[in-house]
Amino acid sequence: MGSLVIRKGMTLTEAQIEEIERAAALPPVLDDDAPELSTEQLRRMATMARERRAMAKKPVVSLRISPETLEKARATGKGYTGFLSRLLDNAINDPEMVSRSL
Repeated sequence: MGSLVIRKGMTLTEAQIEEIERAAALPPVLDDDAPELSTEQLRRMATMARERRAMAKKPVVSLRISPETLEKARATGKGYTGFLSRLLDNAINDPEMVSRSL
């Protein structure tokens, strides 16, 4: 197999797609760098993943904002709700901003 570099937004050729499909069909190669995981290791990893997802889960809230503010946020593009969340996080952690907004 040749070396295949895939970049975001890249359109793959038919040959590249075939190479990926061939590679996906190969069995995993276990060695010292990538040993097979034990059932206990897999269980611990699953537990850690569940805990991380629970910690990262953000509650959904509803709030009213001005149409102008919403328009400006939407103008930042896709993912504007994440932008608003980060903006609120930054503002709430800035004592000066909090005192100006009370």
